[in-house]
Amino acid sequence: MDLGLSGWAILTFGAAAAGWVDAVIGGGGLILIPLIMAVAPGLLPANALATNKFAAVTGTSSAAVTLVRKVGVDTSLTLRMIPVAAVCSGMGALMAASISKDVMRPIVIILMLIAGLFVALRPDFGQGNSTHKSWGRAVALIAVAAIALYDGIFGPGTGMFLIMAFTALLSQDFIRSAALAKVINTATNIGALCVFIAAGHILWKLGIILAIANIAGAQLGARTVLGGGTRLLRAALLTLVVVMSIYLAQQQWFNG
Repeated sequence: MDLGLSGWAILTFGAAAAGWVDAVIGGGGLILIPLIMAVAPGLLPANALATNKFAAVTGTSSAAVTLVRKVGVDTSLTLRMIPVAAVCSGMGALMAASISKDVMRPIVIILMLIAGLFVALRPDFGQGNSTHKSWGRAVALIAVAAIALYDGIFGPGTGMFLIMAFTALLSQDFIRSAALAKVINTATNIGALCVFIAAGHILWKLGIILAIANIAGAQLGARTVLGGGTRLLRAALLTLVVVMSIYLAQQQWFNG
């Protein structure tokens, strides 16, 4: 693949930026996938999606390790969530071709705006001050299954939805929810990635280079989260809601 020096530089920088964004709140694919398609316009969309997914797996998993080491997660619950997330994401990837993106986008926009409004109107949300709900763990498992299925089918905002679900259902602060979300998001990425590998869609040379850059960005992002705390994640979540809603609306109603 002849991308030229400038093409490789753009994609490497873009992968690092995507890794940082994914580690902080999620949505790095909004940066890297369009860049891959722009720099290598001859690629099939499936190749761009699969190669991005490979880079995202490496970056997200490295951020997960860093965050979990610092803040910890509920090991028992996490070990139950991981296989559920991987299997449901793989199922979603298999279903993706049969579900119209034109149907998914408006639903996701509405859900994102509701989530953003909820966070904006609840200043205490994400502080970890609420009482733990006895049924929260069971419902969190169901939420993981649903979000993982969505990630395999469509994907945008998966990290944000996981953070929101864990914060609400497990009465955690944003930082601890972000750590768990990175672990589960790694599992959903691996589930979908297995489908892409089986289909032969990944461009390995490009993917490995982007993965290295993505890991560097993800490590910086994880340290940004730990340094910025709940206030940073709250601001990042609201920013992602606005950016993602505009992006999806443009794709739905103004793209040609």
